[in-house]
Amino acid sequence: MNAHHYIAIDLGATSGRTILGTVDANGLQIKELNRFSNKIVEIDGHCFWNICSLFDSIKEGLRIAAREHVCIDSIGIDTWGVDFLLIGKDGLILGLPYSYRDQHSVVAAKHFFENEMSQEELYKRTGIQFLNFNTLFQLYALKENCSPQLNAASKVLFLPDALSYLLTGSIVTEYTIASTSQLLDVNRRDFDEKLLQSVHLTSDNFGKIVMPGTVIGTLKESIAEEVGLSCVPVVAVAGHDTASAVAAVPALDRNFAYLSSGTWSLMGIEIDNPIVTEDAKECNITNEGGIDGSIRFLKNITGMWILEQCLKIWRLEGKDYTYPQLVEMASSVSAFERFIDPDDALFVNPSNMVEAIKEYCRNTHQTEPVTDAEFVRLIFESLAMKYRKVLDLFQSFADFPIERLHIIGGGSRNELLCQMTSNSIGKEVLSGPTEATAIGNVMVQAKSSGLFSTLSEMREVIAKAVNLKTYMPSETELWAAGYEKFLEITTLK
Repeated sequence: MNAHHYIAIDLGATSGRTILGTVDANGLQIKELNRFSNKIVEIDGHCFWNICSLFDSIKEGLRIAAREHVCIDSIGIDTWGVDFLLIGKDGLILGLPYSYRDQHSVVAAKHFFENEMSQEELYKRTGIQFLNFNTLFQLYALKENCSPQLNAASKVLFLPDALSYLLTGSIVTEYTIASTSQLLDVNRRDFDEKLLQSVHLTSDNFGKIVMPGTVIGTLKESIAEEVGLSCVPVVAVAGHDTASAVAAVPALDRNFAYLSSGTWSLMGIEIDNPIVTEDAKECNITNEGGIDGSIRFLKNITGMWILEQCLKIWRLEGKDYTYPQLVEMASSVSAFERFIDPDDALFVNPSNMVEAIKEYCRNTHQTEPVTDAEFVRLIFESLAMKYRKVLDLFQSFADFPIERLHIIGGGSRNELLCQMTSNSIGKEVLSGPTEATAIGNVMVQAKSSGLFSTLSEMREVIAKAVNLKTYMPSETELWAAGYEKFLEITTLK
């Protein structure tokens, strides 16, 4: 097999990266070309994404790729879900896109259920979990606030589609990213007109829905010249970063659950058809689109965001901890002293995460953590316990035994948390690949260019290419007792 080279642009909620992926007779290799910060911009009390800065960073990554002096087969972009960019009738962007962490949609979600339809009907239509920041509620907030940008908008583009538009001038709506919006009919896998009417839009305000692997267009001549590349094809990969990450799970059978671990933790199973039962709704589990027509039956869990925000506070105090230091700190204090529910509203976007954790402990009649080490231990243990609670939920829905948990993404490097998770769930944990999202992005492009026919073929190559670490459960009785304490505490609030 001749070498094929693909550029994966992978944007997370705190950072972005450009990856050069090569697929040849030796398998798969990836090389990071650049990494850049993605910071929320706060203006007049609202949170936005700096789309212009992101676009500049993407072009810089393409310039670096050009200096590799290899023939690039295609480019693909993935981002986090739900957020979007508005495009005017003149084809120009209409302001900065809101961040899902902005609070403007919280009241709008309440008003939607009061004025438009019940939660039961919405879940039956979309199969999507209720999160205040879903695209539907963000658009409803703009409508309620008589947003001049929304009124002037010709197109609504989810962020990976928006960035691909800026590169190519072509407009599409990629299925997996659209599936996060709570605007799609879960069975038809197309826009729900009644929901679009509720926000004064129609399907004409969006691009045609395309499946992962569809070629969108080629780099504009002006951009190709600017970055030093030819007019390379741009492919609609699995535009939602979790969909790309799940595509890279190195599983050789279906008896697994996955945990995409980063700022958010996304846990789920892969199924053929959506589950939109009353039990699924009550558990707030979502049905999002995946590769090859699969459904990602998953649940959002607040992940390393809590630790990241504590580290931000500690850095302001002059304490810049390394990862080995964090592990040593967590290992130096007693186990199961206190717990938090990582998904409590207190932790969505507090001005001071350390104080938010203290407040939660006070509200649940626990002693407040004092040392930084106690905070780190509390966060890791609480996440491991939450993972067990959610995994137990998925086993109740799955028609197959969940025999192992694949942890992918940046959190797979956290050896202490991986071992804690294995202890908590009582099952084998396999960690890796770390760059799952970028690998999934690359492999969908490779599939698009004809190197693979199925998701299974992709995963076989990935499994051979990455080094996995295995964790087996230990101290299971001790962790089982800790889990009972976690359940007791987290039901107090």
